[in-house]
Amino acid sequence: MEAYLCPNCKTNRSRFNIIEQRAKSVKINPKTGEVEVEYTDNNLDVFHTPYNGPAKKIQCGSCGLIENEQSFIAYANHNRLS
Repeated sequence: MEAYLCPNCKTNRSRFNIIEQRAKSVKINPKTGEVEVEYTDNNLDVFHTPYNGPAKKIQCGSCGLIENEQSFIAYANHNRLS
């Protein structure tokens, strides 16, 4: 695990929410919004792009900012504690 520092409030180094993302690929009915097909990585159709975003995001427990984990790590690395 790496140190975090919020790039927004610039003071929080200890209180965070780790949001683990799990993508679910679906095809929905445009009129009803009901799920018609639930895809797996092995059966995506030709017109469906697989999810390629981050596995987790971080939320600052002080100001509420939600960003990619790398933003919090990079800010902490740039502003190290002595």
